[in-house]
Amino acid sequence: MENVEVFDSPGKGRGLRAIKELWAGDVLFAEPCFSSVVFDSLAANVCHCCFRRQPKLQRCGQCRFAQYCDRTCQRAAWEEHKQECAAIKSYGKVPNENIRLAARIMWRLDKEGGVISDMQLTTLEDLEDHISDMPEDDLKELKVDIHNFLDFWPRTSKQHTVERISHIMGVINCNGFMVSDQKGLQAVGVGLFPNLCLVNHDCWPNCTVILNNGKIELRALGKISEGEELTVAYVDFLNLSEDRKRMLKQQYFFDCTCEHCTNKIKDDLKMAGAEVEGVKVPEDKVKEVTEYSKEMLQNMEKARLDGNYNEVVKICRECVKKQENVLADTHIYQLRMWSTLSEVLSYLQFFEEAADFAHKMVDGYMKLYHPNNAQLGMATMRAGVTHWQAGLIEVGHGMICKAYAILMVTHGPTHPIVKDLEAMRMQTEMELRMFKQNEYVYHSMREAALKNQPMKMMAEPVEEGIKSLFRKK
Repeated sequence: MENVEVFDSPGKGRGLRAIKELWAGDVLFAEPCFSSVVFDSLAANVCHCCFRRQPKLQRCGQCRFAQYCDRTCQRAAWEEHKQECAAIKSYGKVPNENIRLAARIMWRLDKEGGVISDMQLTTLEDLEDHISDMPEDDLKELKVDIHNFLDFWPRTSKQHTVERISHIMGVINCNGFMVSDQKGLQAVGVGLFPNLCLVNHDCWPNCTVILNNGKIELRALGKISEGEELTVAYVDFLNLSEDRKRMLKQQYFFDCTCEHCTNKIKDDLKMAGAEVEGVKVPEDKVKEVTEYSKEMLQNMEKARLDGNYNEVVKICRECVKKQENVLADTHIYQLRMWSTLSEVLSYLQFFEEAADFAHKMVDGYMKLYHPNNAQLGMATMRAGVTHWQAGLIEVGHGMICKAYAILMVTHGPTHPIVKDLEAMRMQTEMELRMFKQNEYVYHSMREAALKNQPMKMMAEPVEEGIKSLFRKK
């Protein structure tokens, strides 16, 4: 490793630090997955080799479970799948994703050992499993998984102790990393990346991690000095300090003592009331609308999961009306409503209204997020595309350019999202020149193009983009 080294981080255990000065967008290391599986819920929709979403997949003729794009993917996956394939046939059913991932890891450990490349900085045995920290309910689930794993594990394979199996499952529980589809927009599986497990958390980190062409990349968000610890965010910053601390304690078993949690930085903005003509809205009114918004967010989420998008829009509009001139434009409940409204209205092709909410959302995000935050970049990209769909070419092109600058740092030029965004940037630049030369001709050509070739509806807004690439239970 030419950029990083392992060290003892005060109060955190092992961590990684830079061994030379680095700058925004630099890749500190790239790491292939030790092992990975597709989520149970998407097993029939995603290729079990390349993790691409495909309308038609070819099923494995032996186990009838694994699905592949074509023969090429099936052959590429066979080395890892063959023992799993025989075990599924023998077991008579498919175990859950935790058991499948644990089994794949164990088979690879038995065959290749704990270190599979010169670039690997730690073994799986040395990673924390936090089993002793688990609450009683989680321990019960773990025991059930271990029992089912022992039933699934073939007698012809090397046998392992319950302690070793428990350790691997504990490592998966607190170190699993989301594997995304080919566009990098949706989590479709979970995998284990040993080096990444060494990177500690900070709510305002100096690095971000992204999955690109089957490998994770740890990328610098700004200047990093020699000897500085490398950190990433395990949870989304768009939560209050207390909520982030609670999530980190529940899932990762540590108390966050970062500066942003200790000093509750930006919490005041996230819960702020509006100012109307220079007068602050009374605190009791802000509190009342905040509680109302919390309840409406739960109702909205249920309607969205049910696919009832007209109900989603109705709930959001009612809530936004109550929030107007009461909650500040950085209040996180208002931002969540704007985000959902812009997404669902775009799906329903009400582009102008969607663009208005998207613009407000991005303005709020820019006051809260790190300037090179991947979530800010993705939100700005979506807002730019929504403005373009609405025919607002000047604002749309400007937002797409801003998004491109952020995602070049967080994702890099070879990532599929950035390649698509570059094509969009060039297209909107050409359209903007046409618009400035003759606005009437531009809109006439656009109208004709849309009539002759109706715009395809956007993907259903059921699954959110990847807010946090670290797996949640």
